[in-house]
Amino acid sequence: MKANRAFALALLVAGGAASSNALADGDARSRQSQPSGARDNDTTRVFKRLGKNAIWRQLSVVPMRFPTFHTQGLVKIGDRFYVSAVELLEKRVSNSTPTDALYDFSLDRNAGAGRGWLFKFDARGALLGKIELTSGAVYHPGGMDYDGRDLWVPVAEYRPNSHSNIYRVDPDTLEAELVFSEADHIGGIVRNRHGNSLNGVSWGSQRLYTWTLRERGEHRLPRVSAGRWEPHASFYIDYQDCHYQGIEYMLCGGVGGYDTPLGSIAFGGLDLVDLRNNRMEHQIPVNAFIDEGTGPNPRLSLAHNAFWAEPTGNGTLRVYFMTESDNQADLLQYEVTPWIHR
Repeated sequence: MKANRAFALALLVAGGAASSNALADGDARSRQSQPSGARDNDTTRVFKRLGKNAIWRQLSVVPMRFPTFHTQGLVKIGDRFYVSAVELLEKRVSNSTPTDALYDFSLDRNAGAGRGWLFKFDARGALLGKIELTSGAVYHPGGMDYDGRDLWVPVAEYRPNSHSNIYRVDPDTLEAELVFSEADHIGGIVRNRHGNSLNGVSWGSQRLYTWTLRERGEHRLPRVSAGRWEPHASFYIDYQDCHYQGIEYMLCGGVGGYDTPLGSIAFGGLDLVDLRNNRMEHQIPVNAFIDEGTGPNPRLSLAHNAFWAEPTGNGTLRVYFMTESDNQADLLQYEVTPWIHR
């Protein structure tokens, strides 16, 4: 497995260098003019055929055999799963300072206390390994990504406008390396393998971040540029978990809370974002809710927390969700089929 990882690293480094040279030679214009369909993989190709009338069919519910706490990000590698989660030990307390969590970087609450976890488990819910990613007040892991070699995991203070550490983790050994830190709450991150960058989202996904990477060899951490951000142009959901797809896309899942005359509801969705311009490419609602034993809770969307999507090969997507209820999450597996009127 280490030999395979070394080979994959060589490809990533070569690819990153090639990408940097191409950009330096003015290839950015040809990248922008490339047809969007040529950038699709099997996942995005099916996803773009889905709409609000997509057919969702639950395939399985797998209880976890370990405490999952408050789940955040989900990755599937082969037949193994990885989920990030926060164990809250001390609640945060508001200090009554208003902030829009976009242009205003004020801290509106204390940090509380907790522990950040990354769990590895199998398809039957058995725990295979875990690592704690806590550093003082920085204990809240977010949505994470897998680049073919490493897991990329952000861990932040549990409050907006705060501080984050970004780790890369060996999925075999769960050994973690701190790559860099950012002066904001980074709630999700993806590794842009073609643009040779990292792309992240802030608290509520209001800020969309980009960090340029420069690889420096197999055993050295990449050099990371200062982060730059721009406002997110979409507001109906807050992204919780994102994954790199195709060529410079990220697929994000999330939820928004809304008050209605009949009570509060959650609205879930999946968005495909073009990383070349940070604009929406395609989006679909996820109008399903978690059953908490007495029926589905309209305030707890299926897309509230961690998710993972993969193609089945027969024109559908298999989507996994791990939405936590009462500090424990099951692994829910769905098949999503485009509705086609014939």
